[in-house]
Amino acid sequence: MENDLKPFLQEAVQALARGRIQAPPEGAIEPVPGQHRYLGFVDYFALWSSLGVGLLVLLAGTLLVPGLGLAQALAAIGIGTVVGNLLLALAGVVGSETAVPTMVLLRPALGIRGSYLPTLLNIVQLIGWGSFEIFIMSQAANGISRTLFAYDNAVLWVLVFAALCTLLALGGPLVVVRRWLERFAIWLVYATTIYLTWYLLTHHDIGALLGRPGDGSLPFWLAVDLVVAMPVSWMPLVADYNRFARRSGPAFWGTFAGYFVANVWFYALGVLFVLTLATTDLIPAIISLAGGWVALLLLLVDETDNAFANIYSTAVSIQNVLPRARQRWLAVAVGAVCALIAANVNIVQYEVFLFLIGAFFVPLFGVLAADYFVLRRRRYDLKALYRSAGPYWYRGGVNWKAVAAWLAGFLAYQWIVPTEIPGWKALLAGAAGALALPFPLSARFPWLGASVPSFVAAAALYLAAAGVWGKAPRTVPADG
Repeated sequence: MENDLKPFLQEAVQALARGRIQAPPEGAIEPVPGQHRYLGFVDYFALWSSLGVGLLVLLAGTLLVPGLGLAQALAAIGIGTVVGNLLLALAGVVGSETAVPTMVLLRPALGIRGSYLPTLLNIVQLIGWGSFEIFIMSQAANGISRTLFAYDNAVLWVLVFAALCTLLALGGPLVVVRRWLERFAIWLVYATTIYLTWYLLTHHDIGALLGRPGDGSLPFWLAVDLVVAMPVSWMPLVADYNRFARRSGPAFWGTFAGYFVANVWFYALGVLFVLTLATTDLIPAIISLAGGWVALLLLLVDETDNAFANIYSTAVSIQNVLPRARQRWLAVAVGAVCALIAANVNIVQYEVFLFLIGAFFVPLFGVLAADYFVLRRRRYDLKALYRSAGPYWYRGGVNWKAVAAWLAGFLAYQWIVPTEIPGWKALLAGAAGALALPFPLSARFPWLGASVPSFVAAAALYLAAAGVWGKAPRTVPADG
């Protein structure tokens, strides 16, 4: 395998030196030309199953217990993954049919300038995710080096992984999927996952754990929202990759199936680690297993693609606001910022970070789904996406009706399950009290999650504001 991997790395370095590593369609926000749209079901299954696994997903799984018992946690994982995956794959369909990046796809609904607000939020959350990924990888690698060689230097590992992931981002999706994931990374991570699963199932009494209830500190539907947040966190960048699809159908099913398998598997593994080993400190727990350091090392090999995706899509998102900026240098700058944050990151607020992402982006894609699938009937004027005088300019570049519907969906999410941000919950409680509304709504209706209601609320409000039952907007073929 080392002999096979060496040519890939040599090719990447040589191409970078020649200035040719960035293929033109991967370095722009215009529609991808037809000759570069050749990824199919297998490609997207490999990509999204690889993006769906990782140490951060294991960490998210640990948040479900001991609040829930094993049986309840598995049910929450199943329901949350189906809901989140459906939203993710549908957002990917829009990208596959239009061949443009996600943030550009928000222009018809929000307006060209209106798309800048979610773009800025997306940049912040992607840098956050990239920093978390590099932090986790550096901690894991440092744990291995400390255990085997008594060498402790987490900052060095931050720099190593930031450089590697930035190099992958310079290569772009076509190179990473075909040359890295399908040939090496996905097989390594599946072998590792099978081993970890086998070890936990054969060394512990899972039947006894299934009959043990949780302590009730985490409501079931809040746990479902936590699971939904993981695939939803990829929605703002799914079209950045699915725009290279040959056809939308195989891309949809490859995305759905690949991420479903990975999300369910790794959330469940995170739950099992807590219940069987009685710890939430995952890295030492994995190392403590027989052959655990090898398994952890192989997980690190695959973890690089998650940070790659965050760095690459941050650069693409920035281009939605600054289209003339060169993606190559944007990726390098983003990688440097992620490294700086990773060296100083506080991962304690990870759960809050997940809920905040869901609160912003679930209703945002409710607006996108309503606009593309219902209002526009799956037809965008692609040339108008890049014209300030076109139909997507609205008033001053912003469609305030869509922005209002999006923000209303966000507030609906917060009304049901408020994010634990200092001072924010008290502010919402005061506003709800002034309107004589129960707060939070999930306290009165514990079966009510926030993801689906906020998605539906934003979509319905947008359609009502746009007058969906009146005259439909002019539609054109997808090729403009």
